[in-house]
Amino acid sequence: MDNILLYVVFVLGVSTVLNLLLKRVKISPIIGYIFTGIVLSYMFDLHKDANSHELEHISEFGIVFLMFTIGLEISLTKMRTMKMLIFGNGLAQVVLTVVAVFSISHYIFFIDYLSSLMIALAFSLSSTAVVLTYLKQSKEIYASYGQRATGILIFQDIAVIPILILIGFLSKEGNDSISTILLHTFGSAFVVLLVMFTVGRKIIEWLLHFSATSELDELFMASVLFIVTATALLAHFMGFTYSLGAFIAGMIIAETKYHYKVEADIAPFKDILLGIFFVVVGMKVDAVMFVDKFALILALFAMVFVLKTVITLVVVAITYKPLTGLKAGLAIAQVGEFSFVIFALASAGNLLDKELVSLLVLVVIFSMLVTPFFIPHVKKVAEYIIRSKSSIPEVSDLVGRKDHIIICGYGVVGKFVTQHLDEYGMEYIIVDNSPKHVKEALKKHEEVYLGDMSKRSIIEALHVKDSATIIVTLDNPDKKQLICEAILEQTKEANIIVKVVSKEERVRLKKLKSPLVVDGKVEVARVLVERAMSCQLKYR
Repeated sequence: MDNILLYVVFVLGVSTVLNLLLKRVKISPIIGYIFTGIVLSYMFDLHKDANSHELEHISEFGIVFLMFTIGLEISLTKMRTMKMLIFGNGLAQVVLTVVAVFSISHYIFFIDYLSSLMIALAFSLSSTAVVLTYLKQSKEIYASYGQRATGILIFQDIAVIPILILIGFLSKEGNDSISTILLHTFGSAFVVLLVMFTVGRKIIEWLLHFSATSELDELFMASVLFIVTATALLAHFMGFTYSLGAFIAGMIIAETKYHYKVEADIAPFKDILLGIFFVVVGMKVDAVMFVDKFALILALFAMVFVLKTVITLVVVAITYKPLTGLKAGLAIAQVGEFSFVIFALASAGNLLDKELVSLLVLVVIFSMLVTPFFIPHVKKVAEYIIRSKSSIPEVSDLVGRKDHIIICGYGVVGKFVTQHLDEYGMEYIIVDNSPKHVKEALKKHEEVYLGDMSKRSIIEALHVKDSATIIVTLDNPDKKQLICEAILEQTKEANIIVKVVSKEERVRLKKLKSPLVVDGKVEVARVLVERAMSCQLKYR
């Protein structure tokens, strides 16, 4: 017990001092935690303990809370809007990376079939902990490349489940056939989802409501911790990862009014537990092997980094811009934390040689060490490589905006709206999904952003819930309805003013109740009568 307290005090003291120093030079605290683990391991000779199951379980809860906060960001509604990014870009990126890494491992390095497959599966994953932590802190998660990187990372986290099932099957720990294993897996998944989204949803909502009305912050926090740990244990009991249960719980809470309070309250716990995870990562570092084989580690890292960057660039560029694809590719080019789990299980199941695992773990750790230094410069590097800098600003989080006017659409009507607001001296923000319109607004020195206001990420970035008014000037009736529905899903208090030009449009939007509908034909008729009356008075 005394030794455990000594280790805890040592970790807290060293990591605190290191991160205070690193913060002064704007280096990620992840580096501080990893170096703390290295020092702890060598000072107290804890190399063997770094691979213990108990320590792995403790460190894994850092990932559990990270996945919970990701779930808070990715509600069912948002997942539907991001389905192309998650299941399109994400699936393509993982499959192509697995195929490429497997081919290189098996046909160039002559590693056996199963070992090559394990390496390919592990290297196809990126670091959710490092990348999403940076994207959220820097608000780059709202940028176009941040959205695509987030979508791919979410799919990778989902892909961990079938990967772990496959390793279990290949390890031949049981006598069950593949059909039996798949049937059991899909049955378990169905039970978990059914329980979580029916009974679980009601229990979670009731518990949060009860603890919030008690007005005791510690009771509310205890309720959140109970929800996270209980759902994680349920998923693990059914044969899945702890993080899957926490992710689903986060998605459920994202649909409730307690979303923002939970996210704010849980942040310190997530950060502390993530720190423990990276301390354990540092404890795994074999400094002697790292020095002896540094050239090989560097070469393998460079190969994986370039390969994953190019694959992501191609995947994103098919449906979007190459520059955005390169930024996303550079951001997620490292190897992720779940690869440690894959290597450990593969080694235990005799699918990977233990010495090879030690080398691969060092490659992963090196990639996670380099990423916090590199990722803040992703945009500059991408623009330098492609020799192109976008002149069109895309929506990023508008920190501190309140009581602002948002103009959605910079067509003919949108231009007249801005002129009249200028006459009144009112400040406003323009959002348009057309690069042509955005460039026109930029020429007039307007504050304008390229974005689609039917997307939740754009609504959140523009702080619509804190805005004074949203003026929708678009012509497309379907798009106007989608925008109004998306805004009202976020906040029922939004002041939405929409231009309509037909009776059908007016009826459709009136059903939403909240938007103030301005009928173009009616307003023109009113102005014509006003002008006619003023003419009559003038000639009398």
